[in-house]
Amino acid sequence: MAHQEWDEEVDLLVAGSGAAAISAAIAGADEKLSVLVVESTDKWGGTTAISGGGLWMPAHPDMDKLGKHDSPEKVREYMDVTIGDVGPASSPERREAYIANVPVVYNEWKRLGIRWALSADYPDYYPDKPGGMDGGRAIETEPFDSKLLGGWFSASRAQLPVPIKTDDVWLLSRAWSSRTGFVRGAQFVGRTLKGVVAGKKYYGFGGAYMGHLMKTAIDLGVEVRLRTPITAVIKDDEGRVIGAEVASPAGVKRIRTRAGVMLGTGGFAHHKEWRLKHHGIEGYTSAPEGDTGSGIQVGIDAGADVALMDDAWWGASILMPGGHAQFSVNERSDPYSIIVDQSGQRFCNESASYIDVGHAILERDKTVPAIHSWMITERRHHKKFLNNAAIQGLSKLKKAGSVVEADTIEELAWKLGMDEDTLKATVARFNGFCRTGVDEDFERGRTAYDNYYGDPSLKNPNLGPIEKGPFRAFKIVPGDLGTKGGLLTDEHARVLDTAGQPIEGLYAAGNTTASVMGRTYPGAGSTIGPATVFGFVGGKHAAARVNAAV
Repeated sequence: MAHQEWDEEVDLLVAGSGAAAISAAIAGADEKLSVLVVESTDKWGGTTAISGGGLWMPAHPDMDKLGKHDSPEKVREYMDVTIGDVGPASSPERREAYIANVPVVYNEWKRLGIRWALSADYPDYYPDKPGGMDGGRAIETEPFDSKLLGGWFSASRAQLPVPIKTDDVWLLSRAWSSRTGFVRGAQFVGRTLKGVVAGKKYYGFGGAYMGHLMKTAIDLGVEVRLRTPITAVIKDDEGRVIGAEVASPAGVKRIRTRAGVMLGTGGFAHHKEWRLKHHGIEGYTSAPEGDTGSGIQVGIDAGADVALMDDAWWGASILMPGGHAQFSVNERSDPYSIIVDQSGQRFCNESASYIDVGHAILERDKTVPAIHSWMITERRHHKKFLNNAAIQGLSKLKKAGSVVEADTIEELAWKLGMDEDTLKATVARFNGFCRTGVDEDFERGRTAYDNYYGDPSLKNPNLGPIEKGPFRAFKIVPGDLGTKGGLLTDEHARVLDTAGQPIEGLYAAGNTTASVMGRTYPGAGSTIGPATVFGFVGGKHAAARVNAAV
């Protein structure tokens, strides 16, 4: 083997700084490895830090505290039914590794001081399927006091300096229309004030989870460098990864790695050429700007195979001024609303999981223009429920053409360029379903997940008639939380080459990889859960390589 010149040496080099990357860093550092994290941008936290922060952790050890019964067998059945056969990205071995390591990661994070928050009410996205559950599998962490990281927290992508949890949102979204919503709102205000009085600066959602992870990593001695993208891995003559090249403000550095390299740099949500090639659209993503596919390219250059590149974590999103998209969750599910294509016809269950609605928009657009679509709402939707796009400035949305308002359905149809009779017929048919409580076209409101965001006082929590003006139409596009396709990995998070063999010393997790969840979304946190678990698994496997050599 030719002599290699190195600028530095570490045991484990981790590229990226979201849940997958920092979980790997923690796992390695907890095994006494020297760990260096390199992040390409000037902010740490990745997509996780700006997400809801939930993790789908089925059969976790505290299910019994919620009065829920879960088991690996139920989880396996549910994943098999909902995911199906999508190839090696979600092989039986990878599913088993995920199921087996959920309780391991859960307990390890508790041991390291991370405080979990449980949710009894957030259902799986297909709770009616075999093995599905009406709550308990989605978890998150307690809010994080950013002062614990001092000035370093200012480099986080965390956006919301309030102690809000994902489990708050379903009730806060109807704080003006239900007693339970009002009570949760009061509890949230009390929690916020308590933190202020105690001198804390709490963050919630994904910012909280990344705060907990980063604090744990720093306490374990992990070094993190910003503005330092990985550009290539270095192999020896036998094809084993023994190091990497990274760019930095000080120039290119060659770093030798004894345990391995973990790629956790996210997906390719902002790589327009790849998106056009694989998705047919440039994308309307909620992912941060560093999500450019850099880690996937590093893996491809090292001989890795890829899969699921044509899919993403889709979801209906409201097109905002400036071209970015506001991911829609409760708005489209709450009653007194429908989504129609550009002809004025419904084409999906608006309350279904966001990936299903996203897929429906893309599929509909193949035959009827649906990019963009329109979410039609009426007065009670405006007054009773939280609309995350509208609260950012309704006048700005109207000026940008993202919201159109009219006093009648006929006028709205004219303003949207739709056939008046078609839109009127769509609304009339939907209003009939609202009277009976049964959506005969798309079964909206049939499952516990549909009902999670809705009004429980109605016959069907998701069906409210569209009859009281003013009426508003919100421009809907197929947004996403990131991409689903990437490097193929095995049950140990090892990257696989085009022959299906592991590339020794190279690991990947999170959106850098083809998802173990295949083309679907079994439950809340199906991105961050596997990112955390397989980041941890990869970190442990890399550590075992070093420890075995000692």
